[in-house]
This record gives sequence, C-alpha cells and structure tokens, in this order.
Amino acid sequence: MKEEWEGFIQGNWCNSIDVRDFIQKNYTLYDGDESFLQPISKKTNKVWTKCSKLLKKELKKGVLDIDTEHVSGINIYDAGYIDKANEVIVGLQTDKPLKRIVNPYGGIRMVYNSLGAYHYELNPIIDKFFNEFRKTHNQGVFDVYTKDMRKARTVGLLTGLPDAYGRGRIIGDYRRVALYGIDYLKEEKQKDHDNLTGKMTEDLIRLREEVAEQYRALEDIKQMAQKYGYDISRPAKTAKEAIQWTYFGYLAAIKENNGAAMSLGRTSTFLDIYIERDLKRGLLTEKEAQELIDQYVIKLRMARHLRTPEYDELFSGDPTWVTESIGGVGLDGRPLVTKNSYRILHTLINLGPAPEPNLTILWSNELPENFKKYCAKISIQTDSIQYENDDIMRPIYGDDYAIACCVSAMRVGYQMQYFGARCNLAKALLYAINGGIDEMKGIKVLDGYDIMTDEVLDYDKVLKVYYKVLEDVASLYVDTMNIIHYMHDKYAYERGQMALHNTKVERLMAFGVAGLSVVADSLSAIKYAKVKPIRNEQGISVDFEIEGDYPKYGNDDDRVDKIATSLLEKFYSELCRHKLYRGAKHTLSVLTITSNVVYGEKTGSTPDGRKGGMPFAPGANPMHERDTNGALASLNSVAKLDYTNCCRDGISNTFSIIPDALGNDEKSRVDNLVEILDGYFGQGAHHLNVNVLTRETLIDAMEHPDKYPLLTIRVSGYAVRFNRLTKKQQQEVISRTFHARR
Repeated sequence: MKEEWEGFIQGNWCNSIDVRDFIQKNYTLYDGDESFLQPISKKTNKVWTKCSKLLKKELKKGVLDIDTEHVSGINIYDAGYIDKANEVIVGLQTDKPLKRIVNPYGGIRMVYNSLGAYHYELNPIIDKFFNEFRKTHNQGVFDVYTKDMRKARTVGLLTGLPDAYGRGRIIGDYRRVALYGIDYLKEEKQKDHDNLTGKMTEDLIRLREEVAEQYRALEDIKQMAQKYGYDISRPAKTAKEAIQWTYFGYLAAIKENNGAAMSLGRTSTFLDIYIERDLKRGLLTEKEAQELIDQYVIKLRMARHLRTPEYDELFSGDPTWVTESIGGVGLDGRPLVTKNSYRILHTLINLGPAPEPNLTILWSNELPENFKKYCAKISIQTDSIQYENDDIMRPIYGDDYAIACCVSAMRVGYQMQYFGARCNLAKALLYAINGGIDEMKGIKVLDGYDIMTDEVLDYDKVLKVYYKVLEDVASLYVDTMNIIHYMHDKYAYERGQMALHNTKVERLMAFGVAGLSVVADSLSAIKYAKVKPIRNEQGISVDFEIEGDYPKYGNDDDRVDKIATSLLEKFYSELCRHKLYRGAKHTLSVLTITSNVVYGEKTGSTPDGRKGGMPFAPGANPMHERDTNGALASLNSVAKLDYTNCCRDGISNTFSIIPDALGNDEKSRVDNLVEILDGYFGQGAHHLNVNVLTRETLIDAMEHPDKYPLLTIRVSGYAVRFNRLTKKQQQEVISRTFHARR
C-alpha cells in the first residue's frame, strides 16, 4: 500500500481506478448541525478582498484582460497568483487573475468576434496559422451542413447549437489526480493503448489516437503543476494536497477548453475523507479546513472564458457552470453527506452569494434532517443553490454521478456527453399551421406541408400535422448533432478531460426543447377554446384571436398537463428512431437557460395568446403569471413530466416564492421549504431552482444596481448576478410568477 494512502481502508480502489469504491469505504457520514462551521480566515479575507476589487473592475469593463499572444493549452501559461503570500490553494487559468484565454480550435471567427467586442487584436502569427494551416471545429461543421440545416439554424428552429462555441458538459474525474497521482494514470492509459488492438477500423484507429493524446495531456498537467512548485506525479498526502491536486485537474480543463459548461463533478465528500484524516492526526484544524475550502471555491469563482456577444445573448451573466454536486445517498442507503457538504455551502456565507460554483444539492427524502434544513436556510439567505432528485437519478446512474451544466446527470469518469442546445417547439407548431413557412422571415423551411386555411383551428388536425413536423425536425436535429460532434472530436478534442475518464467511455447525446409551456397552452387553447388565426397577405398566421378560456399548464390540471407530457414523449421517441454518432444514447432536456428571451424574440405570436417576440417561460416552467392556483399546484404540474423514461437530460423548473408565503420567521420558512422539497421530489419531480425574494427587490435592483452588488438569483438551471443580466432579461425575470401562497 502506498504511503500516501496510510490510514485509509483498502479495497478494489487500491488495485484499479475506482474512486467510488474509495469513497464508499472511507467517508464519514455527518448527521449533525452546522455549529462546527468557521468564519472566513484572515488569509482568505485578504485574497477575497483583492478578488472583489478585480471583479468590480471587470464588471465595468466587460472583461479585465485577454491574452492575445498565446492560444489555449494545459501548459502554455506561466504560473499566476492573486496574493501569493496568503493563497493556500494556487493556480490560475493564465498568469493573472481574470485574464481570458484565446481558444481558436473551436472557431477563428468566434475569436475575431470576441476580441473585436472588447477592442483587442490577435497576434498576427496566430491569426495566420489558424487561417492558413489549421482547420477549426466551426469550419468543419459548416463545410458539411446541408442547406436545410443552415435554414433551421438561421430561423431559430434549431437554436443555441454548439457549432460556434465549445460544447462543454464533459466532467473529468479530477479526483483521480489526487487519489492516484499522474504517473499511475499515465501507466494505465499506456496499458489501454497497448491493449487496443485488432482490425484497424476507423473506430479503433481514432480511439488509439485519442488515448495517445490523453497520455500526453496527463504529462502536460504534471508539468503545469510543477510551475507552481507541486509534484503531482504521486498521490496526495494531505487534505491540502488533495484539494490542490483535484483543482489542478480541473484547472487543466479550463486552460485547454472553452466549453459551454465546465462542470466540476462531485468532489466535496471525496475531499472530506482527506480532511477527516488530517483532523484526526492533528495536522489540520477546523478553521484551516474551512480556509482550504473557501480558497478552493475562490479559484472556481475566478474561472473565465472568452465568449462572443451572440453567446452572451443566449447565456447571459458570463456563466461557466462550475457545477459541484453535493449530498445524495449511496446504493447501500447511507447518505453521502459529510462535514464538507456543509463547508462548501458555507462559502456562500464566508465569501458572499455567487453563481459559481453552481452548487447543486442531490436531494433525497433520506438525507439527514439537519442537512436538509441547512440547505433550505442557505437557499433562503442567498438564492444561490439548486436541487435535483437523487432518488430518481441514483437507480439510473448509481451513487457516483454528477451534474453537468445545469441539470444533466452522468456517471463520473464512465460517461461523457455530447451537448446539443434546443429545438424550438413553439416555432415548430407555427410551421404546422403555416405550411412549413417561417412566420418571422417568410421563407420555406420545411417541405411537404400546406398552409392551414381554417377559420377556427381544429385540434385533431393541428395535432396530426404538428406531430409530423416533429418527426421531420427530429431527423434534422439528429443529423445536425452528429455533424457537430464528429467535427468537435476531430478538431477540438478535450484530451485533458478525457484523460480523466475510462478509455472505453459511454456517450450520451443531449437534445433539448424550448417553449414547452407555450405549446401546451397553445394546443389547450385550440382544443378547449376557439382560436382564429389572423393571416397576412400571404396567408401566414401572424396572430391569433382566442374566444373563451382554456386550461393552462401550471395549475395541476390534467387536461393540459397531459398535453405537455405526451408532447415530450412524442419528440423523444422520434429522436430515438435515428442512429447517433459513436453509438451515443439519446437523452432529452426541458431547459432554456436565459436564452428563453432570445428564443422568444425569434418566434411569432402563438395560439396561446403570447405575442410575437415575447419571451418563453424558462425550462419546464408554466408561462408567466398563468399558474394561478398557488405554488404547490404549479410544482405538481411540472412534477408530471417524465424524467426516467423520457427526459433524462433534465427537467428544469425555476421557482420563486415571496418570503412571507413560507412563514413569518426563519424557522417556519426553513421547515416549510423542506416540506415543499420533500413533497415535490417525492412525486418523482427532477429539478428545482429556489428563489425566495420579492418582485419589488428585483425592480429596485434593476433601477439601483449599486445597492445590490452581490444579488444572486437562480434563472434556469444556473445562477447569475442579477446586475449581469441584460435589461430585457432582467425584465423577463421580474415578469415571472412570484408565488404569494403555497
């Protein structure tokens, strides 16, 4: 047994890479309260004070600085520090805090647009190289796109596609660096490479090349850490080293890749094992343990990527989605809650509320009551954490999965994801009514459809044609995704992240939908009221007149809720009819991030009464102010959407409730929020963002941003600083339902 593992219970993890086995045999369940937690240390306060000043400068400028002399890479940059004398966890993406990296491998056009927005110019040598000698992912995609794909992208039928930015949503098992050290990981990759033999098919050739790249990436990670004076060739000996080693693994990922979501994984319980060992040995105090976690989180909060203005329109708030998954229950029934589960949440108190890391509670009715109450308390105080249902994810993914981006689960180190943005379901419905012609641009997007001329829309007729549209769109969507990920693997392969996966990895392909509640309400209006199209000179329906009322999604009414569930089942089944690149498995999400505003802008008036250009509801939420039967009725409607058999990529629900609706004091509010979470997830619901605040607070923050520098809210699968949203997005958030009663 290695000397670094002294004091740990042995198991299968000693003989092969098996982080889960290490955790299960060595973690210490904590079911006490938060009384052990410590305030911010002097060192951390000094580091965070410097960071806070830099963050204020960045907010005014848009970006603080950009390195235009280098291109992204694991071991490209010199060591960088914030306050070297007081940092206990070190490492920055470049040589200075908040300096952003140029990543041309995804697309040189993206680089030009990003630099131009902030008045920077690229080093001419890099410019020449990526124009004359090096093809990019974006160029590869557009070389292969068909005319139909380009049209679907242009009109916003398929939107937010990662063809012009890094796909992200790949979670390296960064814990492996701490537990095993880089040299052992290299040895295992070399063995895998040696064993990849047989007939040299395209698949085998590609995998052998990828593993060779992974091997080199591991060496680069080791060399990068040496610049900071650390030898990560061996396993970590102490808690400080375990945190530092793990962070170096993650740091390599964000140095090399500008992914849409660079999630962290599930590290807090793993790291608690090292902290507990050091506490017992007298090598660490509780105050020092909190200091390590606080500074670990500071580094995660300082992660940045260079994005285009178009990207910022879709995903406002400058997010990196550094998602850390906390809690959950083991397959043996033991909760995976440790003292470190508390410590990482406590950073929201010591450092103040913040969007990053995207702290995600894996909720189960079996979690310790003290921990449930602490989570609820932090939610009420900070609006900075989200919840996902461990009881429905654990049977699918086991007990060592993590959340990528916002709501998407995958088994850490064993699975990866091909991310794919959204299909605009509301626009697809208008195509069914308008003969495949885009209501905004007036161009023919889908062939084989006739314009409906009925004075009053007929539900059965509309539904039949709409389902045929969804069949065609699903086929186009799959083909588009296959192209994107073929080219991303070819020209922008994430070698550092994939080096921290098993060589033979299972792939998931994440499709998504936007506008679910718009379509559910539209079909409900057509079925239960009278909907008369208002047509232009070309016969295109540009608005709708509604006579009578109709059941609205979000009020626990099966008449409309079943429309929503059936629609998702139909679209998912159509996706599954088509073969995916590299044998990936189909998954589907109901998620829009802040792009529900942009999707709405690209979509004309719909039969539910929503006017053209108006935002969609976020994710699986009911449309704004239509869920009028109270908070529980709204939650019940969303809970009916099927995660297990349909939407395994996630069902995002953003829930806002005023404090008084939860109770008159902290204890009653905490108890009532825990009761709501238990009840909601007990129905099989998947996800919940929780905001406990008033509309008036947000209005005041929009008008007086300087009064609310730390105001953080959950928006749709992630959190943002409210003052980083665009004006339109702030107004959209303010227009959402704020439940005044349970």
